[in-house]
Amino acid sequence: MRKSSTMAALTGLPLLLIALYALSILLANLTLNTFIPLPVYGLLSVGTIFFAAVFTLRDRIHRAGGLRAVYIAIALALLVNTLFALVTETPWRFIGASFLALLIGELADTGVYQRLIHRNWWTRVLASNAVSVPLDSVIFNLLAFWGDMPTGQIVQIIYADILAKFLIAAVFAFRVRRGARLAV
Repeated sequence: MRKSSTMAALTGLPLLLIALYALSILLANLTLNTFIPLPVYGLLSVGTIFFAAVFTLRDRIHRAGGLRAVYIAIALALLVNTLFALVTETPWRFIGASFLALLIGELADTGVYQRLIHRNWWTRVLASNAVSVPLDSVIFNLLAFWGDMPTGQIVQIIYADILAKFLIAAVFAFRVRRGARLAV
């Protein structure tokens, strides 16, 4: 019985979303140490642009496949990204920072989303992202860059990451939600 419910969580749309989720995290990790200076303040990691989609993808996985599909997606993303990082000889501090930030941020987001499961989709998404976006950004950037970069630059990276993740995730969520409404 347990096997069939796991297989049900991995069919159709949830399977596609899980693959996109893992791919987004992989692309984010491949570009994590390339930065774009923002016009006023902040250093935006190119990886953040890819990672911003993760928040909405995870929420869509939750909606399409349930909590089990979310846990499968997180585990798969951790496994794929850790193995890829080891094969490409990514520095251990990036592997550890990515693993811990992803694990803690995604589980926190999933916990908030799950507690609000009976609320409307926007409430769940906004509340869960309000917890996971800053948590992920602070944990990852402190672990990945502390000691290698000046504190001022790390603060600029954290600021730009949080700002970009919220903006990109909001646009992505709006488009996904709008598309779902139009399909009905």
